[in-house]
Amino acid sequence: MEIGSDSYKAMLSIMASKLSYENQDFVKSVLHDHWKMDFLGFYSCWNGYQKLKSTEAIVLQDTNTDPNLIVVSFRGTDPFDADDWCTDFDLSWYELKNVGRIHGGFMKALGLQKDGWPKEINLDQTQNGPQYCYYTIRQHLRNILDKNPTSRFILSGHSLGGALAILFTGLLAMHEEEKMLKSLEGVYTFGQPRVGDDQFGTFMKNVLKKYDVKYERYVYCNDMVPRLPFDDKTLLFKHFGPCLYFDSFYRGKVDEEEPNKNYFNLFWAIPKVLNALWELTRSFILPHWKGPEYREGWFFRCFRVIGLVIPGLPAHFPNDYINVTRLGGSPLQFHESPRSTLHED
Repeated sequence: MEIGSDSYKAMLSIMASKLSYENQDFVKSVLHDHWKMDFLGFYSCWNGYQKLKSTEAIVLQDTNTDPNLIVVSFRGTDPFDADDWCTDFDLSWYELKNVGRIHGGFMKALGLQKDGWPKEINLDQTQNGPQYCYYTIRQHLRNILDKNPTSRFILSGHSLGGALAILFTGLLAMHEEEKMLKSLEGVYTFGQPRVGDDQFGTFMKNVLKKYDVKYERYVYCNDMVPRLPFDDKTLLFKHFGPCLYFDSFYRGKVDEEEPNKNYFNLFWAIPKVLNALWELTRSFILPHWKGPEYREGWFFRCFRVIGLVIPGLPAHFPNDYINVTRLGGSPLQFHESPRSTLHED
């Protein structure tokens, strides 16, 4: 894999997304001792509606291979954190004029204020003061770009983190942060849920095209989260932009939507269970086929067993998304055509 290529950035993004689930000391240790990259920040940010710090993100600099590249990765849903689940299941709409309707829980996690989204707020950077995710990270990026105008950054995240990454981009556009958007090289999301309605999707497609920002939305096989909230006449949630879909053999294709887009379909029940059985079997085969670094622990294999009952649950974990970027070929380079095919290095 060529260092600095799109496939490298996708792999770096999912690795950073997985790392964002860890505590600050662990993140520092991995970046300094193993990745040889600079740790620029660990943010635990305030959700003014939940009245607690529930949104986390890490910022790193790829000094080892591309010193101008900054990676911001938002943490996804912690499966053992009830507050994260409350964010995911807050399906209230937050409407922005001329932009569209957006998932209310995700907006609150990013730092929605009582008076909406003012362009600027007074950032209290004292130890005990609240930090709001969007405003705090935006200011950090502003400082970096002021010191080094040639810096570029990418946004990434797994699950809820992917939703926050693409919504962060939407807020930059809404606030007309042109300098920052011109330095935004790409948004890489993995297992991202739907974030808004059709109008918001149109708004975002125009923004991404205008500023030439890559948006690569990875979906692995039967992962249920990208198929939520439902795209139906009741909930009206829509994905936008091409889906980079990979099956359980890590073969990729690009389409407008992942197969079985709303997950719950009786016609897919038996194929999903059979696929979950193959994924369990594959967990024993892959280390011998591709190498010991693909070995899965017994804890995760237990989730593979649960997948026989709830297919698509273990498919959401970052492990398969890491394998997708390593084994699935180069990610799509696209701007307009949703029907392009993935190409190999």
